[in-house]
Parts: sequence; C-alpha cells; structure tokens
Amino acid sequence: MILEAVMLQVKEGLENDYELAFLEASKIISSMKGYRSHELHRCMEKKGKYLLVVEWDTLEDHTVGFRQSPDYQKWKERLHHFYDPFPVVEHFEKVVQQ
Repeated sequence: MILEAVMLQVKEGLENDYELAFLEASKIISSMKGYRSHELHRCMEKKGKYLLVVEWDTLEDHTVGFRQSPDYQKWKERLHHFYDPFPVVEHFEKVVQQ
C-alpha cells in the first residue's frame, strides 16, 4: 500500500466551491484501478489549507494508472484552478505499524 499525501492551498474565498467540486471529483478518483480510499482534511489554523491523503495499491496505480488516464484530465479541470501555489505530491510507504 502506498500513501499519497498532498498539502493544498485553495485560493482565498473559494473554499466552499472547492469542497463541493472535490466531492464531485471524488467519484473520478474512487473509480480508478488500485484506489483504496481517500480523505480530505481542512486545516483548523490556516484558512484555505487542506491535506489530501489517498491510499493506492501501488505507486504506479497513481503515477501511471491515474495520472496518465483520460479521467485525470477531468480531475484537473474540476480542481486544479483552485490551487495557489500548485501543490507538491509526495508518496509514502509504511515502515512501522502498531
């Protein structure tokens, strides 16, 4: 299992629109091969800041299967115009579990 983590900064005043657009876009990502789950968290200290966490079976399910799919273009159209600056996506693998 791979964890995709993305810190997102949404343009001021667009937070509600973003959350609604994200709900709609969630249908896209959740239909992809290798997708396990995702969560969007709103920061309590900084307005417009969000944390997106997505679980994938493999790194390639995200970087190739999703990112190189026609559905990714739909995802981009719905969400990418909300971000400033554009986010950095990082991937993590579990090293300790209790």
